[in-house]
Amino acid sequence: MKLKRVRTADGMELRTQGPSGSWQPTGDHTPLGGRVFDKDWELARADEHLRHSTVLLPFQPASFRDFMLYEQHVLDASRGLVRRFHPVQYRLVETVEALTRRTFPLLKPKPLFYAQPMYYMSNAMTFVPSGTPIAAPSYTRALDYELEIGFVLARGLFNATPAEALDAIGAFVVLNDLSARDVQRAEMDSGFGPQKAKHFTSSLSEVAVTADEILPHIDDLHGTVTINGVTVATVSSTGMQHTLGEVLAHASRSEHLHPGELFGTGTLPGGSGMETGHWPRPGDTLRLDVDGIGSIEHTIIDL
Repeated sequence: MKLKRVRTADGMELRTQGPSGSWQPTGDHTPLGGRVFDKDWELARADEHLRHSTVLLPFQPASFRDFMLYEQHVLDASRGLVRRFHPVQYRLVETVEALTRRTFPLLKPKPLFYAQPMYYMSNAMTFVPSGTPIAAPSYTRALDYELEIGFVLARGLFNATPAEALDAIGAFVVLNDLSARDVQRAEMDSGFGPQKAKHFTSSLSEVAVTADEILPHIDDLHGTVTINGVTVATVSSTGMQHTLGEVLAHASRSEHLHPGELFGTGTLPGGSGMETGHWPRPGDTLRLDVDGIGSIEHTIIDL
């Protein structure tokens, strides 16, 4: 079942898509975790979004935890970071990898990546819907996108098993974890994780799709990144280091998780400009698609 929110004369309304393709009102907010904030707060957020976009977020996340589940993304993004910001060191990396036919050791994820699901807490208050123009923060010259799959809890969890955790997922969305790459590395090296590199803006698809339609295919979803109508990358959800059940079970260890909280898979391999070299620039139209879930589209603007 597909769900989206629309603006009405009385405020906002959640609608579901019927067999004919038309969108009909529904009173069932359960897959999206219910109403996360009161009506006045939601309407204020809607007014803010509608100054820039004709669509709304499918739900307002109560919080946002973003995981890092793909080893290949880590390897390729690390190479891309060195290639752009440390070209001399990159030539050394290229040479060593060509001679040894092995991954340069410093590009690999830390051991904790393999031992348990890793995530950071980002800013749930700065999500915008598809269609909103995106400008780079004033402090970066390296704006980047990250094509991810997001999932929201329909029920709370505490010390859950992986099976219980998986059963609590209500719906899936396409997620774009925008990044300021030139400040990200220094922040992560601080030991506190990314801060201004990530918290300025994230975005979601207009539509959310209920878990019953997506979970059977979660390890075989495919998507694309297009810039100005040209496909610059294809991505796949295959190859998660940890299952979504394991991810949520880990997050719920001695910690209460609540309906409406949002989680991300981390970037699907190939789903960022740092990996492919296709960095977004002012004037570009960026589109991120995941088959079966939806899309996000933004125009990159220069303030």
